[in-house]
Amino acid sequence: MDLEELLPRLAEVTVTVRDAVAEQAKKAPDVGTEQWEAMVRETFSAGPVREAILSSPAWPDIAEQMASLNEKGVDVRGVLATAHEKGLGVDRAIATKLGTVAPTTSRDALLAYGPLTTGLDVPKNLSLNDRARALIQLGVRGADERHVRTVREAMPGRERDADLMVSDRHWPLISLRMAEMGSQGEPVAEHLARLMKDTSWEKGTGTLGTRLVRAAADTLTRPVGEGAGPARPAVNSAAARATSPSVGPTKGVSVTKGGARPAGPEVAAHRETGSAPARGKGR
Repeated sequence: MDLEELLPRLAEVTVTVRDAVAEQAKKAPDVGTEQWEAMVRETFSAGPVREAILSSPAWPDIAEQMASLNEKGVDVRGVLATAHEKGLGVDRAIATKLGTVAPTTSRDALLAYGPLTTGLDVPKNLSLNDRARALIQLGVRGADERHVRTVREAMPGRERDADLMVSDRHWPLISLRMAEMGSQGEPVAEHLARLMKDTSWEKGTGTLGTRLVRAAADTLTRPVGEGAGPARPAVNSAAARATSPSVGPTKGVSVTKGGARPAGPEVAAHRETGSAPARGKGR
């Protein structure tokens, strides 16, 4: 490849893309895309097609057309729902028409992957730097104030701590989980009440708000009847290896015979995997 020919063309492409992005950025606020983005996210199921529509350079124009149809009395949400019900063929046609592909996974989406997002519908281009936009992306902007009140009510006397959790950048993910649980009839307030019974979040790494977010995610994903985290017995790794079904009884005993014994309390007899060999006087 002739670099002398390629590089000038590459510069032209860069300038063109920069100008196009800048033009769209100016136009987006004028057409009020946030309302229509929320509608698309609520109507279309999660997947590459939905993200392709919203990340398309043509999205501001589409949102403007939706606003225009709405002013004329057209049920835009109904139109979107009908289009979605047509099936994968229509979805593919929309994606082809837009000429876009699904966006790559954002850094926020990657870093949030794990206990905070297990079982949640999190868009690949999630951006937690902008709270208002994150709530729109997750489809919980309308319910967020109610979720904030629920958290404060669940922590009487610790409202300031609750506010620290709500102000944490990962709060929108907790708000989304509360919304999902509410739609399934789960007792959200009863789950959150355990934050006052188990206050292990008062100490640990990170800010208090971050620790509370992690604690809230944990208590919201555990069944109500299950005991709080600290009440569950700690695992002694050496003792666990000694009694593991994958390790024979002989190997298990060798951990405690004539050598280093496992730290901490011994494993209860009912947890042993085989009969313990005779000890003491005889063999």
